[in-house]
Amino acid sequence: MSIANFSFPTAIRFGVGARKLVADHLRQHGLSRPLIVTDRALAALPVLAEFRSHLAGLDVAVYAGVFGNPTASQVMAGAEAFRAHRADCVIGFGGGAALDVAKVVGLSATHEGHILEYAWDHPQVRAIAKELPYFVALPTTSGTGSEVGRSSVISEDDTHLKRIIFSPKVLARTVFADPELTLALPAAVTAATGMDALTHNIESYLSPAYHPLCDGIALEGTRIAARALVTAVQQPGNLAARSDMMMASMMGAIAFQKDLGAVHSCAHALGAVCDLHHGLANALMIDTVLAWNQEAVPQKFEELAHVCGVQGGGEEFIPWLRMKKARVGITGGLAEHGVRREQIPRLVEIAVADICHQTNPRPVLAADFERLFTQAL
Repeated sequence: MSIANFSFPTAIRFGVGARKLVADHLRQHGLSRPLIVTDRALAALPVLAEFRSHLAGLDVAVYAGVFGNPTASQVMAGAEAFRAHRADCVIGFGGGAALDVAKVVGLSATHEGHILEYAWDHPQVRAIAKELPYFVALPTTSGTGSEVGRSSVISEDDTHLKRIIFSPKVLARTVFADPELTLALPAAVTAATGMDALTHNIESYLSPAYHPLCDGIALEGTRIAARALVTAVQQPGNLAARSDMMMASMMGAIAFQKDLGAVHSCAHALGAVCDLHHGLANALMIDTVLAWNQEAVPQKFEELAHVCGVQGGGEEFIPWLRMKKARVGITGGLAEHGVRREQIPRLVEIAVADICHQTNPRPVLAADFERLFTQAL
């Protein structure tokens, strides 16, 4: 038997009111000049002002230059803000985009070169040679689980292609996961991010990579998301459902260190070519791709159906998934969301180049991606 290497991430403070613990935590580590990295929309909302009220006594600056899919220029501008404030730590506050930028602002501020030179596939990839500034994360959505991830997904500004900076050094030192921060999320955002969390758990479980620890987490994360997603969308003030979705989101991100699959390769392509929200892109592709995958691992679909309480077993899992999407308001195919048939060749090109499908339970060739995108239209 070959040697398998396992690791699990960071310290997590989970529960209602966790955001109120950040100031004392930073002071205990001798830190007093945080830079909050967040997105434009959040910066204008009461939720950020309320959070800042709990940072009294600290010299706080805010960088709110994140919008859309995170880009290299946003990271570089954040690094300038870090240096201008003479910050000694970073607080990531937001959804996946803001947290992905926040993870590497400190890297860019303290290391030479362009941030994408630290991407794992750069031809002359730079090493992270110095200790990074102290970083804590507060998720305000329940989808990507970026707060517990050891990678940052940053797009090239010109091509929109996603690059991955991967290192345990970019992990948050502590995550403050407070479900109250998600109460103001609109229903459509709750649905799209929630489907992202569900997709992470499902695809991680279906991956053929050997990681029983992650399999257990992925199945439980799937069960939790399956019971809570509709309630979180339809009853936005339901803290129990919001807590469940935040936990399922983190579990999906922990599980996908086992790797993902073709749904994510399709979603990454849709983000690059059509600028679709990542969670929505996953939601629009998941049932089409899983229907194609099912014959490769029917026993795993039986287990997914079991944990989700689907009557009729694995054969009914995908119809159940489509029903779940409809109940949270995600309807129609790619065309209804602005994707055009003439974009399929470029979508296929990017999906083929994406690493995620290498751990799909069924091998995926260019012709397969073309068929999947066409079916999903």
